[in-house]
Amino acid sequence: MYVLLLSNSQLYIGFTDDLKKRIKMHKEGKVFTTKKYLPVKLIYYECYLDKEDARQREFMLKRFGSTYSHLKKRINNSIKKSQGRG
Repeated sequence: MYVLLLSNSQLYIGFTDDLKKRIKMHKEGKVFTTKKYLPVKLIYYECYLDKEDARQREFMLKRFGSTYSHLKKRINNSIKKSQGRG
């Protein structure tokens, strides 16, 4: 599970079984949902041994505001530094 900071300062949450490959795809504009918000920056990721665990975590972050808010608070400094405000 990973979090990208988009050029419009929004966060994008996704999951993959090959983080390096997926981030490269995002940065090259090959992912439909992020290609118009380049450049993107990887600001956070979590590693899971089981793909379903990563999928569930992504689902929780996207569907439940309190889970998303809690993560944003945990990585607040990373977000600020990535935006050049830290």
